[in-house]
Order: sequence, then C-alpha cells, then structure tokens
Amino acid sequence: MSITASAISLNVADVEASSSWAQEHLGFSVAMAADGFSSLSHPEAGFHLIYLRTGLSTFKPASQAGSAGGLLVVFTVNDIDADYARLRAEGVEIVTPIETEPWGERYFQMADPNGVIYQLVQWVTPDHVEA
Repeated sequence: MSITASAISLNVADVEASSSWAQEHLGFSVAMAADGFSSLSHPEAGFHLIYLRTGLSTFKPASQAGSAGGLLVVFTVNDIDADYARLRAEGVEIVTPIETEPWGERYFQMADPNGVIYQLVQWVTPDHVEA
C-alpha cells in the first residue's frame, strides 16, 4: 500500500461554522469547498480536515451519519501555555482546562460550534510536570 495523502472527515450540521472556526483559531485554510463540504489544509498538520454536512445522501455508510462517538481531533504543539492563553482570549469554548498527566502529556480540550472536540497537546518531561 502506498498512502499519498491523509484526511479526517467529520459529519457536522453546520459545515461553515466548523470550517470558519478551524480557520480562525487553528490556522487552517480552505483547499476545496462546495455545498455541504469543506476541505481544509494546514502546512504543519499532515492531513486535511474535512467537514461534511449531516444528511448528505452521498455520506457512506449512512448508519454513521452524524456520529462522532468519542472522537477527538488532536494536534501536538510547541507551546501549549501560549496557545491556551491565546485561544481563551479569542473566546474559544474550553471544555477541559489545561492539565498535565503524570506521564508528561500536557493538554487541554476545546469545542467548535458543532461540538467537535479538539485537543492540543505538548509532551513535557515527567520531571517538569507540575503537581
């Protein structure tokens, strides 16, 4: 198998709301768009972020339409504290405040207008973990 590109596709009620949110707060840009569809790219993400409008007849399998079932969209960043401060100042809905796990995962989670959960992570060495 030769993989030539990667994407994550999310089924949402309001494509424009999620697309605009990812552009404004995460730095993505529109690569392609049509009615009920938006494909976003980011030079550092390594994949396209695609939004499909719930109810599109072309969505397959139909049994999964509108289902995210615990999905997290996760990005590793270099300065979690700066990103946390910036996104809070921008009014982003933070659903899990910043915290650090004992194994060195420092993260927080936020929601877009459709309720998609995004997590930013920075890996820190356990001896720098704050109690």
